[in-house]
Amino acid sequence: MVALRGPGCLNPAVMAQTAQAGAPAQASARPSIWNPANIITVIRIGLVPVVAALLYAPQGEVPSPKAALWAGMVFLIAFLGDAVDGYLARRYSQITPFGMLLDPLADKLMILVVLVMLVPSGWVPAWLVGLILYREVFITGLRAAAVERGVVIASTKISKYKTVYQSAAVMACILHYRAGELLGISLPPALDAHFGGVGLVLLYAAALVSMWSGVDYLLKFWKELTRVDC
Repeated sequence: MVALRGPGCLNPAVMAQTAQAGAPAQASARPSIWNPANIITVIRIGLVPVVAALLYAPQGEVPSPKAALWAGMVFLIAFLGDAVDGYLARRYSQITPFGMLLDPLADKLMILVVLVMLVPSGWVPAWLVGLILYREVFITGLRAAAVERGVVIASTKISKYKTVYQSAAVMACILHYRAGELLGISLPPALDAHFGGVGLVLLYAAALVSMWSGVDYLLKFWKELTRVDC
């Protein structure tokens, strides 16, 4: 029998029994790391080397239209997977620290690896890829510094626009050829779009939005940093 104490005292035995009874409920409420949303994110990361392999070409050569088409299809699957895993995580409360770490990492890996693979073919300017790479590495380091100081900066609409612009630009740059060449058919000039030209225009726009979002994040980080220090 557990001895009762006065109203101002807490019995250690009662506290232990209560903690043991509540522990399973808390553990069961925590979402598993290997939930559907995170599994899709891991698959997206696994698709990065697949796209890179499809875009590989020996020195002095470029990816064939067939390879570009397949690479574009795999990239599209990864892009759609990003929307699906985000929906599942929110809809079924499957948001985990593991997923919060991997999801943006999957996006960056796919975008940056593809851009690097397209430089030797001359399909994208090396300096532009370097600029985008610089921004991503800088902001990633800034985020790490923010977390270390306990500063949380929410994603903004600008960063979401950046992701959309980059994805559309990279998709077009991957396809590169005219639509008729990719499909192996003859198309009217109005339908025979040149994806490479469209992709470059979008990539320049994506770079501008990327720099804009980077400056916006830096200003918000500085504002939060000074507030915390005060």
